[in-house]
This record gives sequence, structure tokens and C-alpha cells, in this order.
Amino acid sequence: MSAELSPLVLQHVTPPLRLSDFRLAAFDMDSTLISIECIDEIADVAGKKAEVAAITEAAMRGEITDFKDSLRRRLALLKGVPATALDEVLHQRLRFNPGAETLCAALKAAGLKLVLVSGGFTFFARHVAERLGIDFMRSNELEIVNGHLTGGLCMQDWGDICDGEEKRRMMLSCAEQIGATPAQCIAVGDGANDLIMMGAAGLSVAYHAKPKVREQAMVAIHDGGLDRLLTVFA
Repeated sequence: MSAELSPLVLQHVTPPLRLSDFRLAAFDMDSTLISIECIDEIADVAGKKAEVAAITEAAMRGEITDFKDSLRRRLALLKGVPATALDEVLHQRLRFNPGAETLCAALKAAGLKLVLVSGGFTFFARHVAERLGIDFMRSNELEIVNGHLTGGLCMQDWGDICDGEEKRRMMLSCAEQIGATPAQCIAVGDGANDLIMMGAAGLSVAYHAKPKVREQAMVAIHDGGLDRLLTVFA
């Protein structure tokens, strides 16, 4: 953490807030709910982490503005990687960020519905959603043929890539399903592709985020776990 950053920063919002004013919370997955970028770890297993991680980092900082293009470029580097690499990442590398389980349990206890919206992959998102009691999920489905990644994604009924705009659409669609307004939504993320969703929510939260994201968020958690968000509520 940079010396000038406070552990928790609030801007454009006046505490204490009331959790009862919110009905839905939407979360990014990679580097938000979990501590890794799954695509980088798959690449690491395949010996290609440096190339893939460089694109991931640039995309999350907002230096590459077309998330779909950046994801396709990274996936192309993984063509031919054995699908067993996914199991290795899931079982040996995937860890929840501190406070993720505590925060999600507290939100659910308060009656909020939880949404997982990820530019990452369903293989991992299913595990995360099950562990955290997520109510709705949207993520990308890796295409696997003959036990190997093809470097592509499967088309789903909503499209093939969950980018920033799709995250926003999913959050608002889930809110509409439960009769909630955008103002009753909380959006939590860390990268530039979360900003569209965060901008549409009543409360935006940046978790150990890139500079561009923490500058725009209403709440920025720079140190400590995700459950630090609970301290802003009365």
C-alpha cells in the first residue's frame, strides 16, 4: 500500500450508510473475490505467464480499452493447453481474498441478493459462486476440444464475452428481476472493466484496485479485507 493511501477512503458519499437501503451486490471475481487472475495462472501452468499477464495488467489499468480484444489475445496464447491446467489452478492456486466469505454472508443475512459478474471463466466461477452462496452468475465458458483449450470461448445465449458493458447489463437485469432499482445496487471491483458496472450502481466499491478505479469509486479499500466494507454501514 502506498504511504499516502488511507486503508479506507470514502468520497462522494456520506457515512454512515444503511445496509437496508440496498438489495443487491454485484462482484467481480478475479482479484476481487479471489486473489488471482485465473487466466494468468493457467498461462503460468503452461509456461506462458509473462506474455499473458502483461496484457492482463494493461487491460486492468485501462491502458487497453477494448477488453474483448485483450481477452481474445490472451486466449489465443493458451491454444493447445491441456484442460488439466484448469484443475491445477482451481485446487492449488485459487484462494478467496480476506473477508470475502464474511462480507457475502453478512450481505445475505441482511437480505441482499448476490451477483457474480466475471470476465473470467465459468470453470472457476461455479466454485466461487457455490462457496459464497451467489444467487446469479455470468462468466465466460472456455472452449475445450479433445481435452485441450482451443483458444476460444463458447457462445452463450447472451454472447461470448462478459465485458464491462455486459457486467452492467447483468447487474441491472438481476436488480430488475428482484424489483430493485440501480440505486439499491452495490458494485465491487478492482479493474477498469468494472467501471461501467460501478458507475451504474448506487454504491461503488474498489477493492485493492487500479488507480483509475479507486479514483472513481465511492468507497476504496486499500488495506485489509473485503469485510472492511461493512464498517461504512450503520
